[in-house]
Amino acid sequence: MSDIIRYGAEGGTGQGRQHMPFSRAVQADGWLYVSGQVPMRDGELVTGNVTEQAHVVIQSLLAILAEAGYGPEHVVRCGVWLDDTRDFYAFNNVFRHYFGEHPPARACVESRMVVDCKVEVDCVAYKRPG
Repeated sequence: MSDIIRYGAEGGTGQGRQHMPFSRAVQADGWLYVSGQVPMRDGELVTGNVTEQAHVVIQSLLAILAEAGYGPEHVVRCGVWLDDTRDFYAFNNVFRHYFGEHPPARACVESRMVVDCKVEVDCVAYKRPG
């Protein structure tokens, strides 16, 4: 049986410091599944346009990846939720900034957000165990 490592299993804090009942990321057999990130710092949403929010979101993803020993080159897939499809091209410019050398597979959809933000991103990464 493989080892499963849960990062942030104690649950993080969401908006208003509400306890969140899920891990920031879970690692198993070289795979790392990073939970969806919204533009949040210290339990508060970061306001601004999609460009500003996307930088915060992707920086959060990269910090979680680094905590687990992964980098952007290990990301194989991202899921992206945009509040407004008109933000697609602006988001792509930010995404390219972080993943341009190692573009992962990606899905992007328009969706109502659970919190009042413009973007959410999750990812799956892989690094050969050992």
